[in-house]
Amino acid sequence: MGSFISYDGAELAYRVSGTGKPLVCLPGGPQQSTYLGDLGGLSAHRKLIRLDLRGTGLSAVPQDLVSCRCDRLVDDVEALRRHLGLERMDLLAHSAGANLAVRYLGRHPERIGRLALITPSVRAVGLVIPDRLRRETVRPRRDEPWFPGAFAALEAIGAGAVTAENFRAIAPFSYGRWDDAARAHKAAEEEQLDPGIVAAFGAEGAFDPDAARAALARFDAPALLLAGEVDPGAPPPAVAEFAALFPNAELVVQPGAGHFPWLDDAERFVAATAGFLREAPTR
Repeated sequence: MGSFISYDGAELAYRVSGTGKPLVCLPGGPQQSTYLGDLGGLSAHRKLIRLDLRGTGLSAVPQDLVSCRCDRLVDDVEALRRHLGLERMDLLAHSAGANLAVRYLGRHPERIGRLALITPSVRAVGLVIPDRLRRETVRPRRDEPWFPGAFAALEAIGAGAVTAENFRAIAPFSYGRWDDAARAHKAAEEEQLDPGIVAAFGAEGAFDPDAARAALARFDAPALLLAGEVDPGAPPPAVAEFAALFPNAELVVQPGAGHFPWLDDAERFVAATAGFLREAPTR
């Protein structure tokens, strides 16, 4: 564990595992970073610095939740970089954390070495994922026993029935295997989500898609965007559209993976991610 004082005096926490060159990791949610674990063994290749976002985990909960808005969290990421003494940092972001990474890139592009976005949310760049695409993405799983109920809930959400019950019913779609390990992971994740923090993260003013797209177009450092083949949260065609906004991006689609690809096939995930993060040898 480590901690640092951010721009406004708030004490924020981060978790460290592994050895080697630091890799700053931004969780989704927003929630604490424990659900990332060691990212399937990526800690064997890099020192993972997993930030507990403001208001989550062991980080301070502010009195004014406005400071938990995505664009405001940029200053926390920058404070962490300075605390770590990194001139430039490699950055990995999962799911909603990709929105924060994009906002950070817009203000501090020179501070990013390599950028890996794992099953990324597309809100920050203003992309829209059609309900039709989400349904098409999960249909290859139609022979699994839980599929009928989950698919009905997915259709209901698309029709406007955005309820906690329906979201619980579609949980299997987030995992390539809906087994005991996936169920335990999902249960732990639900305990970590605070509705107030989640609402503050995406509140009005959190995103500026036009500015984000312009910033990505100017960002010439290497980027990796990794999608899960059967993930309705970040379907491969949507992630491909996201990747096309970068001038120097690589798209990887992990076969059979859902929203947490390091759980579905750790070896394949680590091979792709560590390979990308490994700098080319000096000639």
